[in-house]
Amino acid sequence: MRPHLTDQHRDFTRSLDAMLTASDTPAAVRAWAAGDPGPGRALWARLAGAGVFALAVPEAHEGGLGVLPLELALAFVELGRHAVPGPVVETVAVAVLLERLGGGRAAEVLPGIAAGGLSATWAVGSGYALDAGTADLVLVAAGDELRAAPGHGPVRVSADPARRLARPAPGGEVLAAGPHVAGAVRYAAGWAALATAAQALGVGYALLDRTVEYVKRRTQFGAAIGSFQAVKHRLADTLLALEFARPLLYGAAVSLRPADVAAAKVAAGEAAYGAARAALQLHGAVGYTEELDLALWLRKARPLRDAWGTPAWCRARVLAG
Repeated sequence: MRPHLTDQHRDFTRSLDAMLTASDTPAAVRAWAAGDPGPGRALWARLAGAGVFALAVPEAHEGGLGVLPLELALAFVELGRHAVPGPVVETVAVAVLLERLGGGRAAEVLPGIAAGGLSATWAVGSGYALDAGTADLVLVAAGDELRAAPGHGPVRVSADPARRLARPAPGGEVLAAGPHVAGAVRYAAGWAALATAAQALGVGYALLDRTVEYVKRRTQFGAAIGSFQAVKHRLADTLLALEFARPLLYGAAVSLRPADVAAAKVAAGEAAYGAARAALQLHGAVGYTEELDLALWLRKARPLRDAWGTPAWCRARVLAG
């Protein structure tokens, strides 16, 4: 399917970009990585005011704008472009999961997600949950059962310090049980993969933009390194990979076919990782410094590439059709 982006879509993304640019997201990311979620949650409140989380909540629930995957994908590209911290993907996926399962818990949780006052995360099987220590709701899906975890184990930091992982504690309230749970989990995981692909694409564009600006300023042999043919080729290849992934993302958001989502996820993830490698190489030694904001995006590319579907898993899913 060929998605059609309207003027309203473009206005929405421009307004998100302007809001996040003015919000000092690097400071919020650094605070989140240090264990202070306050600035990040304040940023979430502004995103909720812009309707981002409401895009995953049906209109039947208070504050919901309807389940709109294309608009959500556009929003998450901007969230990646600005490195917004926290379990934004998981919160949206939990909203989709609970709505799919129905029942009283959906009516209780979804208005809070739409309003930005409730964050959620979840783990499948015995896996890790992202930001379980700061999320208001931690779910675990295992087999034909979905439960709300009563807590979590030790927190571990991934390659990205702002992505804090923990295994949910055993036990807790069973929210749903039966053969329908596995189907709902697969459906919601597809939304998580779509949102992660969008987030990765935004990270890739942010890395490319910062690298282009850097090579215009950095001089060597009396000339800006951006004028060197090898540098131009490297940046062109990076842009080509990102531009190839973008229509795949939009098409997957329209169709929501598992194979399309997997194709978008692998293309966006690999493009973002390639953008990170190019950015690091072209920045040279300064690219390794934690003080440079570039590091906030560099360290997101690899985890996002592998989250909610590794490249190998996604390729196998595409081949399966």
